[in-house]
Amino acid sequence: MDDLDLAPSQDAPIEWGEMEEPRLPARLHALKDRDTFLVADSMGDVLGLADGLFHDDTRILSRWRLRLGAQSPTLLAGSVSQDNVFFTSHLVNGALVAPGGPVGPPGVLHVERKRFLWEERLYERILIVNYSRTVVILPLAFEYDADFRDMFEVRGAHRDKRGLRHPVEVGERSVRFRYDGLDKVERYSTIIFSDPPSRLSENRAEFLYALQAEGQVELHVEIGTHSGPTPCRERFRAAAARARFAMRARRRRGARLRTTGRLFNAWMEKSRSDLALLTTPLQTGLYPYAGIPWFSTAFGRDAIITAWQILWFDPSLAKGVLTYLAMRQAEEVSAFRDSEPGKIMHETRRGEMAALGEVPFGRYYGGVDTTPLFVALAGAYVERTGKTDLADELWPQLERAIAWVERRIDDSPYGLLAYSKNSEKGLTNQGWKDSGDSIFHADGMFPPPPIALVEVQGYAFAAFRTMAKLAGLRGDKEASDTWADRAETMRRKVEEMFWMEEAGSYGLAVDGEGKLARVRASNMGHLLFSGLPSPERAARVIETLLSADFSSGWGLRTLAVGEARYNPMSYHNGSVWPHDTAICAMGMARYGERRGVIQITAAQFESAAQFEMRLPELFCGFPREAGEPPVPYPVACLPQAWAAGSVFMMLQACLGLTIDGAAGMVDIKDPHLPIGIDHFSLLKLGVGDETLDLHFERKGAEVLLRGKDRAARHVRMS
Repeated sequence: MDDLDLAPSQDAPIEWGEMEEPRLPARLHALKDRDTFLVADSMGDVLGLADGLFHDDTRILSRWRLRLGAQSPTLLAGSVSQDNVFFTSHLVNGALVAPGGPVGPPGVLHVERKRFLWEERLYERILIVNYSRTVVILPLAFEYDADFRDMFEVRGAHRDKRGLRHPVEVGERSVRFRYDGLDKVERYSTIIFSDPPSRLSENRAEFLYALQAEGQVELHVEIGTHSGPTPCRERFRAAAARARFAMRARRRRGARLRTTGRLFNAWMEKSRSDLALLTTPLQTGLYPYAGIPWFSTAFGRDAIITAWQILWFDPSLAKGVLTYLAMRQAEEVSAFRDSEPGKIMHETRRGEMAALGEVPFGRYYGGVDTTPLFVALAGAYVERTGKTDLADELWPQLERAIAWVERRIDDSPYGLLAYSKNSEKGLTNQGWKDSGDSIFHADGMFPPPPIALVEVQGYAFAAFRTMAKLAGLRGDKEASDTWADRAETMRRKVEEMFWMEEAGSYGLAVDGEGKLARVRASNMGHLLFSGLPSPERAARVIETLLSADFSSGWGLRTLAVGEARYNPMSYHNGSVWPHDTAICAMGMARYGERRGVIQITAAQFESAAQFEMRLPELFCGFPREAGEPPVPYPVACLPQAWAAGSVFMMLQACLGLTIDGAAGMVDIKDPHLPIGIDHFSLLKLGVGDETLDLHFERKGAEVLLRGKDRAARHVRMS
C-alpha cells in the first residue's frame, strides 16, 4: 500500500503515501462498521491527532473528550472485546469540586465508557457508579469538534482551499456540524445526548449529577452523519445485539480451526475477528478493507492476498473480491489515474480530495501486480472449489486483464512486465513495496523506469498458467497452449535476467536500461510462491531467506542486512511485514521446505504474543534480543487485513495442505504442526460437495491424520 517511510533518503522521490503523518494515540483502539470507523485512545478520547470518527474518508468527529469537572479521569483499563464489537474503558475520578456542592473524594467514582458502531453510527453509554457512602456532586462534561478533514489532510497533506464550515447548530440535547465541501457535497455530524445538558455550546456539553451513596447514573450518546431519535438504553441494547450478531456471522464463515495450544487459538481467533471487522458487505459480496486507520477502504492487491491467505478454508471471500474488482476494471487510458484498459484497481477513495482530483486515488490503477494477481486468484479459486461458474462469468474481464499483461510485456524491450508512473501525483513505485525509496540498485541509486520487479514476473507467470488451465477447461486448446508457452517464456526470462549466482538469490528488479538491481530483498520469496524458480535455485533462495541477514528472530526482513538503504526502522527497507513473511513461508512450502516454515511460524507466533495476539501491518526489523519484545513501527495499521490473514497462510504451509475441488480431494504433503501444538482440528471443511472433519496429531517425529472413514476417503497424503 502507498504509505510513509519515517526516514526516506534525502534524494528519494516523495509520494502521497510518504506524508509526515501526525502521531497516533499512544494506544490505538479501533472500531469499524461498513465505511465508518473510529480510532480513539485507551480513555476512549479522541484528541484531534490522527484519531477520530471517519466516514467515507472524512473525519466527522475530530475531538471527543470526557472530563470530570476541569480534569480528566484516571485510566484503569481500556480494551476492545475479543470479537471487535465493543470498546470499553474503565476510569476513576480524582478530587472533584462542584460549584455549591461538597468536595468529592478521589477514587470513589467508577466511570465505564462502552461503545460500538452499528449502521455507521456511534453508540456510547457512560455508566458512573458512586462507591462512597456519601452524596457526590458530579460535574460531567464532554468536549467535541468536527473538522471534516479529508483522510489525506489528516495524514499530512496541505490544501490551499477548503470548503465552508457552517456555524454549529445547538439544540436542547444535540449539536449539529455542517460542512459544504468544494466537491459540492454537504457533510454532517450530529451528537445527541439522552439527557439534556445543563449547559450546551458548540464545543462543550456540561451535566451536573447528584449521585446518592452507592448510586449510579447512566448517560447515552449517539454520533453519526444524521439525526435520530433520542438515545436511550433500549436503543443501545437493540443496536448492540444486532452488531454482535452481524459480527458473529462474519466470523463463522468457512471451516473451524482449533489446536491444543491456548495462545495459538487466541491468535487465530483474534485474526479471524480482525478479518471480520475489516470485511465489508458490498453489493458485489464481502470485501476486506485493507487496514485502520490509513487504509479503511477497498484496495486491490491487499484484498487479493487476504482472500488467498484464507482461501483453503473459506473461499467465499475470494468470490467477493474477484467480483468487486472485475466490476471496476479500467476501460480507458488516464495518465492521472494510471489506468489502461484491462488493469485492475489498486485503490479507491470517497473523500473530498479524491472527488476534486487533488489526489488520483478516487479510483486509482497504479499497481503493476494487481492485474496478474487478480487472474491468478481466479485460477486458485477454481482449483480450490472445483467450480468454474465464477471464472466463466468473469471470463471477459480475465481476458482483458491478461491482454493488458501481454501488451505491457510485448512493449518491453526485455519481455518483462514493468511499470512507470504516468502522473506526478501517482506512485513512483507500483509493486507492494511502493514507498519512494524501496527500489534501488546495489549502490543505493534509484533505477530509471520502466522497472520490472522480480516478484511481478512471477505473478505474470502464474497468471499465464492460470489462463492456460482455464482455457483448457473451456475446451480452447489453442489459447491454452499459447498461454502455457508465454508462461514458460517468462520463466526463462526470469532465470536468465534476475539470477545472481554469487548471492544464491534473485535480484530485486531490472530497470529501464536492462540493468539488474543486484539487491537481496524478500521479493524473491514471492517468486517461490508463484512456483517459477527451478528446484535447485529455490533451495538456495530458501537458504538465503532463512539466514540471519533476513531472519530477525521475529520474522523475515523485507531487505537483507548489509544492503544499501537497509534500515530496520524503515517502511520497506528492513522492517518485518507479517504478510510478506507468510508469502515467503508459503513459497518455501511449495518446494517442500518444512523446518524453515516451522521456524518462521514460531517467530510470527511469538511476535503476535508480544502484540497481544494482533500482528500489526509491520514492525521494525531489529534482531531479536533475549528478554526483549519486537520494536513496533509507530504508525502501522492495526488491525490490518493481510497481517491478520498471515497466520492462516503459515498454518497451511506447515500442513502442506492444498485442495483439489474438482476431484473432491484434500492433498497433504509431509504435514508438520507448529511448535508446541500436538493436535489440530479442521472442522466443517467444504471440499466439493462434502463437509469434512480432519484431525492432525503429533506422534513422535510424525504428524498423522486422524479422521472418520468418510473424511479419509477424500484425503491424499504423501
